[in-house]
Amino acid sequence: MSNLDRSPVPSVCGGRGFVVAEPVRELLSPRRVRLGESTEVRRLLPNLGRRMIGAWAFVDHYGPDDIADEPGMQVPPHPHIGLQTVSWLHEGEVLHRDSTGSLQTIRPRELGLMTSGRAISHSEESPRSHARFLHGAQLWVALPDAHRHTEPHFEHHATLPTVTAPGLTAAVILGDLDGAASPGTAYTPIVGADLALARGTDVRLPLVPDFEYGVLAMSGEVRVDGVTVLPGSMLYLGCGRAELPLHAESDAGLMLLGGEPFEEELIMWWNFVGRTQAEIEQAREDWTKGTRFGEVHGYDGAPLAAPELPATPLKPRGRMR
Repeated sequence: MSNLDRSPVPSVCGGRGFVVAEPVRELLSPRRVRLGESTEVRRLLPNLGRRMIGAWAFVDHYGPDDIADEPGMQVPPHPHIGLQTVSWLHEGEVLHRDSTGSLQTIRPRELGLMTSGRAISHSEESPRSHARFLHGAQLWVALPDAHRHTEPHFEHHATLPTVTAPGLTAAVILGDLDGAASPGTAYTPIVGADLALARGTDVRLPLVPDFEYGVLAMSGEVRVDGVTVLPGSMLYLGCGRAELPLHAESDAGLMLLGGEPFEEELIMWWNFVGRTQAEIEQAREDWTKGTRFGEVHGYDGAPLAAPELPATPLKPRGRMR
């Protein structure tokens, strides 16, 4: 998914100086952003109060949207460097195309994982014949310096390992949880999991104390460590937790996001994650000139044009709050 903001604000991310080294309960409110003609997303990361959770650097939640008489998601070809995209659906379908030649329809609870590495371009759209409702999340994972110039590639995993407890089923999207490991390629110590809870469930989810965590509410009503988290909001939890108490007031869906705090300093602008202004400028120029990022075949429409760079210099810094 693209950041379609025509005046994107550079986000300074990474560094451990502002990592909360103990458990906290910090509720993050979303910013509403239009994505194409018929999709509105709730942007949780980057947030005024929190830029990253582990290597998770971007989180959009969308839906459930009734798109029976709408085109649904329509995101034209656009570029990425220095990150992975994670496509995750609860309802609907998204057709992914990219410049490596990948063509894949992603369905609910299937992992679409694209590693941009040095450069990739892709499009995302609801198929012409699509389900009535569209509901999901799109997330970015920042690649560490050792791997951010790797060859671009796409992975699709229709089946994922699960962790179960009475009233809980957790699909492991990325990384590992309680001994269950995702088949998706990860480049940092990380976890992403989709939690389905039945009404009335009380459970304690095992965590890694060295990781920082956040919980995105997808549906229903849940108390996370005593805090009510409603759909479209996220609770940042800090570090230092060995377990996480959950209580479902209704049938509910959550996404658990966590990882080792990301030590490197980053610049995130538009659809690029880099380290220097020169790197971002070069990526923008290459996209504008039609070089480096390849071509997405089969999308009915023109690629996205890059927005203008801001007048102020882009500088990498540590975590900002």
